[in-house]
Amino acid sequence: MSTALTSTALTDLAEASTGVLVLVAVLWGAAAGALLPRAAYRFAAPEEEPWRDRCPAGHPVHGWLGRTVCRECGRAPCPATPSAARLAVATAVVCAVLAVATGTRPELAVWLLLTPVWVLLAAVDLRVRRLPDPLTLPLAAAALALLGLAALLPEHAGHWPTALYGALALGGGYFVLCLVNPAGMGFGDVKLALGAGAVLGWYGWPTLLLGTFAGFALGALYGGALVLARRAGRKTGIPFGPFLLAGTVAGLLVGAYAA
Repeated sequence: MSTALTSTALTDLAEASTGVLVLVAVLWGAAAGALLPRAAYRFAAPEEEPWRDRCPAGHPVHGWLGRTVCRECGRAPCPATPSAARLAVATAVVCAVLAVATGTRPELAVWLLLTPVWVLLAAVDLRVRRLPDPLTLPLAAAALALLGLAALLPEHAGHWPTALYGALALGGGYFVLCLVNPAGMGFGDVKLALGAGAVLGWYGWPTLLLGTFAGFALGALYGGALVLARRAGRKTGIPFGPFLLAGTVAGLLVGAYAA
């Protein structure tokens, strides 16, 4: 009887701790996502153009975090930029599902820190089909560095050397695709694949393969839907970064559950 009561108590405690963890992840995601609109506006400059440092009326835009309300224009927001609410919701949802899948393992902190950057990259790529180097390259380095720290902590469920090999493998694979079909795959995707390969490789090669396949499958479904809706042709390019990142999150969810 006492053993059953103890088991029930431990189960209740685990469920309560998971609930608190998910709540913290949601709050973190919402707060971080709400700070992304200004960065999304500044980075969403067409290819070969410098990052935006002025609002449409010509007033300077200071800083990278916060809302897109120009100080000189009063309450007039910069146009065609994802709202703080949308970015906050998207970041909070991704953080929440990763928290549910990963639990209290130390790599969850890495996923939570990387998620706002993933959402920002997806938002910029969807708008101007550009993945900024100031985000993609540091993202890969940060992923490997943070996972290296997580590997030093107890109860982690990954393998850092495989994360490194995964980054090199996926980045190399995308590089080959870029050489074969430069119109369909850009160097921004190659650089983003380095970071994606690192986080997927943390849970092993099956997770890396699953996340990679999921990204291409989602991109193909989206492109096929556009063709069926006659909004694009078979050779129309689409921003692939969001699908690469969506596949990465999908792979992490499965890898974390299976770990």
